[in-house]
Amino acid sequence: MRFSRSFIPTLKEAPAEATSPSHVLLLRAGCMRKVAAGIYTFLPLGLRALAKIQRIVREEMTRAGAQEVLMPAVQPAELWQESGRWEQYGPELLRFKDRKGTEFCLGPTHEEVIVDLVRRDVRSYRQLPVCLFQIQAKFRDELRPRGGLLRGREFIMKDAYSFDADVDAAGRSYDVMFAAYERIFRRCGLEFRAVEADTGPIGGTRSHEFQVLADTGEDSIVACDACDYAANVEKAEARAEGATGAVSEASAAPPVEKVATPGKRTVEEVCAFLQVSPSALVKTLIYLADGKPIAALVRGDREVNEVKLKRAAGARDLLLGNDAAIAAATGGPVGFSGPVGLKIPIFADNEVRAMADAVVGANAADTHLRHVAFGRDFDATVVDLRQAAAGDACPRCARGRFRFFRGIEVGHVFFLGTKYSEPMKCTFLDEKGVEKPAIMGCYGIGITRIAAAAVEQNRDAAGIAWPMPIAPFHVTVLPAQMNVPRVVETAEKLHDALEASGVEVLLDDRDERAGVKFKDADLLGAPLRVTIGEKSLAKGVVELKERLAKEPELVPVEDAARVIAERVKARLG
Repeated sequence: MRFSRSFIPTLKEAPAEATSPSHVLLLRAGCMRKVAAGIYTFLPLGLRALAKIQRIVREEMTRAGAQEVLMPAVQPAELWQESGRWEQYGPELLRFKDRKGTEFCLGPTHEEVIVDLVRRDVRSYRQLPVCLFQIQAKFRDELRPRGGLLRGREFIMKDAYSFDADVDAAGRSYDVMFAAYERIFRRCGLEFRAVEADTGPIGGTRSHEFQVLADTGEDSIVACDACDYAANVEKAEARAEGATGAVSEASAAPPVEKVATPGKRTVEEVCAFLQVSPSALVKTLIYLADGKPIAALVRGDREVNEVKLKRAAGARDLLLGNDAAIAAATGGPVGFSGPVGLKIPIFADNEVRAMADAVVGANAADTHLRHVAFGRDFDATVVDLRQAAAGDACPRCARGRFRFFRGIEVGHVFFLGTKYSEPMKCTFLDEKGVEKPAIMGCYGIGITRIAAAAVEQNRDAAGIAWPMPIAPFHVTVLPAQMNVPRVVETAEKLHDALEASGVEVLLDDRDERAGVKFKDADLLGAPLRVTIGEKSLAKGVVELKERLAKEPELVPVEDAARVIAERVKARLG
């Protein structure tokens, strides 16, 4: 491919709204252009990368036994009403009516449509298992789309759905898809971790996220340094430090003492005033769970994990209480809440259960209580409630400690069970003629997000550094002097030879200064760059440079095509 005949509109500067590295670089490199907030047109370079990602995904889905279908983007409300998600999903679901007044939505996901498809044609256990997938544009009406392709409103996604006759078979389908995902992300050239995750609005009982590791990632994940346990912090189990989970020795604690703490509201202020450690204070937070007040208790040096609290409370909506809600629930102002005497549901982290001499708020202005003990002075529902953090003890092996990573979610697998098949009556007859609901799994991959995550993970100040398997072009051939016939002729011969060997090449044949071409080559991010210059040709060599290497290597002209082709094929696997 010749640069002069290609539509590659590079930019010196990205629009001010582009803040994430991938957003900036994909715009500057001419891979995409904004149409509206969170909605983009993909240009030829960007589309080439997406096509390669899709090819890898299709190959691995087929290898895993899935078959491709294509479902409509527009979905009738009645299917979502059957599953119960029409009202549950929230404002991200873009709802509209047709000219007859019938309600529809733009599909953010396709559980309802696939269940409707399968329930019409699968009648017997002999037809199971079934696994179907599609690659299609989705739409989620994000309140604040950001990061370009990282948090867009319209995006390309691969979604697959498995249907099995029993839980064991469904578990095997989940494991097969999990392994397929690992192969996909390895083939895309990404450094990633599979982590345990919350199921969120999709639902189900088991799920894993596939996180591309990147310092700019918006997700926080923890991983044990002694075993293979890893999880999103929203899901990560937290092991009680310095406690076995036993109830506190309340009998050993002195009587409760009321103390004045004038103007001391924060953990830091109270601990400094009373000269106690934050680990000796119980932090009491008031939330509204589906509009009703509840209290959450953690140690003063911990943070409440709101996903865990929401799950423990069985709530659909969870909001931190405002001043009025706190006063109504506790009788006191913000900063002085405590569990003693509260008449609302209380959820306590498992570390709080072992606290026998704690400081808590007194539910009165400028007042705290000392020597408070769980079980003697208050009771609560004890759950794992706190946010896991770097350095925490691993809950699985009890040997290791958590390390902290930033990640970008690019894939998610869910064990759904009968969450959709039961309410939507997707049933089959088993070998005894008994009607049963199909056991489901669903498996999503963000095609466009993979492209963005690859850029976030593989870049430098000059531009993109694409992994070889998904790079729009494998090699840039750069003739440094377009006015020197020998340079141009050598570049064209190398371009033709590489193309003949199956290497995808961009020949920068523009009549531009070498410096401009070098800058664009770094911005566009082909894994290899071959520079052909008058001086190097005089020595019988060309300069071959890896995108992120500091210095080029010299390769004899007559060996260049072979050496480059071998290197490309080795990196493609």
